[in-house]
Amino acid sequence: MAGNSFGQAFRITTAGESHGPGNVVIIDGVPPGIPISVEDLLVDLNRRKPGQSKIVTQRKEADHPEILAGVFEGVTTGTSLAILIRNEDQRSKDYSDIKDKYRPGHADYTYDAKYGFRDYRGGGRSSARETNVRVAAGVVAKKILQTAFGGQIVGYVTQVGHLKAEIADPTTITTEQVEQFADGTPNPVRCPDHGLAQEMISFIDQIRKDGDSIGGVAEVVALNVPPGLGEPVFDKLKADIAKALFSIPAVLGVEYGSGFGCATMRGSENNDHFVAEQNEGTPVISTDSNRHGGSLGGISTGQPLVFRAAVKPTSSLLIEQPTVTRSGEATTIRTKGRHDPCLLPRFVPIAEAMLAITLADHWLRWRAQCEAAPERPDHV
Repeated sequence: MAGNSFGQAFRITTAGESHGPGNVVIIDGVPPGIPISVEDLLVDLNRRKPGQSKIVTQRKEADHPEILAGVFEGVTTGTSLAILIRNEDQRSKDYSDIKDKYRPGHADYTYDAKYGFRDYRGGGRSSARETNVRVAAGVVAKKILQTAFGGQIVGYVTQVGHLKAEIADPTTITTEQVEQFADGTPNPVRCPDHGLAQEMISFIDQIRKDGDSIGGVAEVVALNVPPGLGEPVFDKLKADIAKALFSIPAVLGVEYGSGFGCATMRGSENNDHFVAEQNEGTPVISTDSNRHGGSLGGISTGQPLVFRAAVKPTSSLLIEQPTVTRSGEATTIRTKGRHDPCLLPRFVPIAEAMLAITLADHWLRWRAQCEAAPERPDHV
């Protein structure tokens, strides 16, 4: 009822706030025998954590995970897996002078409308701080996908403000391209077009100096996904992935495949044609293009899943903005604290995690229902 859980066969439940003691995730449905360690979790957590460059928030958090349950001698036991990440660098006093003011773009008013009470320190439960444990759960999900069918997930930034990269083939983008420039130095904006990435970095830095923020778009791709994952009606794969991405703070739009581009196409332009190749006498069915984004009828086709999310500019600004108090009096507000001038660089590992969690859930659901089904065509 309270909406703190996501998934069915692979189910995560999170708890925590931005200025509380920490955040925790409990993961149910993890198969036994999956190798997992703190070091494994840190790879993606370090990509998400604050303070990693000048173009993100300077809040200093180690984001060091503690595995509380579900792992023994380096592998999962099959029981509930619990991971805790403590908060270490909260500055709650930064918010004391705005506790009775509604911040534009935030959930302050809607929290009062729902609960009649709110935690005014940071974003409370709606803060992106909560996503650190989602990223930890995503690492576990990625391990399951890799073990099950060699699944790989890569996310990257395609647009910051007016600066837009043209990615001809999403399947060719590697994590190395996203995380590093050609000379091996870190790529803080996580755009695989390295020339444009440098422009994005300078643009975001200027926005930061102006006390403002900027939005953009990230793309996330899942490779080697087998056909057959997903449900045909309410739990369509595309619907659950969209919900997973929309559950991330600041996401205002989600599309997959040709997305909104299909609105100007004819059916003859948008359709992907089925083709078959022989593999040792067995037909392998695929399509000659991927405008459907890897999903038809809510079920995966075996083509790469390609999703994009539009992320709004950070709502907390140093610039003075008009607002009202809880009692309805007109006033102004200027948000103190440390905030991202652009959310996109740290958004990438969060989007990857939510895609991985959704796919792990649907793969386990498929395995439970369909793996032993009779009369399965040889080419599926």
